[in-house]
Amino acid sequence: MINKTIIETLANEESDQIILDIEGIRRQYTFLQDSLPNTQIRFAIKACPNDEVLAALAQKGAGFDAASPNEIIAAIKSGANLKNIHYGNTIKSNEQISLAFKLGIKDFVTDSKEDLYAVSEYAPNSNIFCRIATDGNGAVWSLSKKFGCSINATVEILKLAKNIGLEPVGVSLHIGSQQLQVDAWNKVFSSLAELLKRLAKDNIYPKYINLGGGLPASGYLDKHGKVMHADIKKTLKTIKDGINHLGSLSLRPLQFIIEPGRFMVADFGVIRAHVVRLTTREQLNGEKQHWLYLSVGRYNGLYELDALRFPILFPTVKSNQYVKAFVAGPTCDSDDILTSENAPISVPANLKAGDPVLILSTGAYTTSCSSVGFNGFLPLPSRCVELETTHCNGTKADRILN
Repeated sequence: MINKTIIETLANEESDQIILDIEGIRRQYTFLQDSLPNTQIRFAIKACPNDEVLAALAQKGAGFDAASPNEIIAAIKSGANLKNIHYGNTIKSNEQISLAFKLGIKDFVTDSKEDLYAVSEYAPNSNIFCRIATDGNGAVWSLSKKFGCSINATVEILKLAKNIGLEPVGVSLHIGSQQLQVDAWNKVFSSLAELLKRLAKDNIYPKYINLGGGLPASGYLDKHGKVMHADIKKTLKTIKDGINHLGSLSLRPLQFIIEPGRFMVADFGVIRAHVVRLTTREQLNGEKQHWLYLSVGRYNGLYELDALRFPILFPTVKSNQYVKAFVAGPTCDSDDILTSENAPISVPANLKAGDPVLILSTGAYTTSCSSVGFNGFLPLPSRCVELETTHCNGTKADRILN
């Protein structure tokens, strides 16, 4: 979670912004690496394409999952090993394939014969991963329709890759974003075990299994304001056991890749916003409702409000009286609401215009999914901070480095 010192410091900030706890992100990387020691971590850039974040992860040894030539360029600039950057998007134009190849990318992910032929033409002799489909059950976002293909199709695509001069090196998947069910991983590993047996019959022995994303963030709330429960330790143990089992089935040593996105950064970001106004309005049915309007909303990067909620803090306001209020962003759009229709939250009754507001667990998809100026509201600036521990007269003190 975001460091308490950063929260206390943000209470004194005067401008709205997105803050990323760079040291927290480094610790999260180390935790994942220790939990899955024989697995290569390739961060999904789309979750947080911040140059400082990418550089910090590259310095820790991370590779990157890139979905476009621009993300490939960002990954290269981070200092990551080029061999650990792959083009993970199954949807790519001929021009994008060609540019990625010229940039030095050799690993491409596909899920159709049409795309495979394009890779063969515009990135000859490249390595191919075929993405298998998953049902996405248990995830907040299933990702089960637009990407991936059946096991039968995967076998045919990898056979074809071999016949047209490409190297069928692996299989990839995505279990669904913010996957909350541990058993979903068991189902995936069962499918992978079946696939390895099918491929062996055609003398195809993958070198890599890319387990994709799906690892959940811990700080989100569901649409009713309850904490989304995810047993991350049990999840990682299940993944580790599945990796060991697949390794025992393969005649060729298997290497595993995982592509964390929101898991790596979500809980280490916070948006500093402020109160626009706390109001009381009478509805058509005569009901009086409190509405709290903030300076930040859906169009400032909180686009995932259709599926979840973010914890909200009022760091400088002390009150003995609270009211139930619906919380909304500043735009002239009725969809710009941070709470559910039937789930107002408790807010201090004495909130006033300008009071700082902290929106937690906003490190993922906020910098990448902000509008460029809906209703004239500009994207929030973002910056990374980290804590340096110093010693003053024998005591420890935390100091934020900008």
